[in-house]
Amino acid sequence: MNILVRVLLYLAQSYHEYFQRTSQNYYKSKKVKVPKPELYVIFTGSKGRKPDKIFMSKEFFEGADIDIEVKAKVIYESDTDDIINQYIIFCKVFNEQTKQYGMTRKAVTETIRICKDRNVLMEYLLGREKEVVTIMMSLFDEEQIMKSFIKSERYDVAKEKAFLMLQSGKITVNEISEFFPELIESDIKELEAEVMQLA
Repeated sequence: MNILVRVLLYLAQSYHEYFQRTSQNYYKSKKVKVPKPELYVIFTGSKGRKPDKIFMSKEFFEGADIDIEVKAKVIYESDTDDIINQYIIFCKVFNEQTKQYGMTRKAVTETIRICKDRNVLMEYLLGREKEVVTIMMSLFDEEQIMKSFIKSERYDVAKEKAFLMLQSGKITVNEISEFFPELIESDIKELEAEVMQLA
């Protein structure tokens, strides 16, 4: 359901870009022209309930009356042969391939091969296969960067907490690895030395 938060942010960004593009100033008193929003979510998974619409008030605020409501229509896989349905099938094939091959180029190329065999997005994939591989691989790179960043942030927090607990006497040097398994032996020695310097 976090997609609703992303939809809200995408909408705000889209309006911002629209006002710039149309040279409208929303800081002045003259009312700006605002396109009517239509929000859609394409569901590419297979699990969970399948509502026709999802609401921010219901999903995040237990149905309370909130000042900004986000309501999105949900599109699921169907029997139609339109571009959206083909995209959903493409995503499902891709999810299957990443389960088998992980976040790799092999998963991407197998997804493209299978979809071409099934006549899914065939015209698009025939003309832009290299582009699709490049885009999807760059998404992997971004995901790996984000994972590394999160891991690094958690590591820094763990090290800081271990230092504070060690300094205040809440744990001993020998207990650091028990409470903070992400810290290695060199980290523990470094923390010990830092605490000794302050003693």
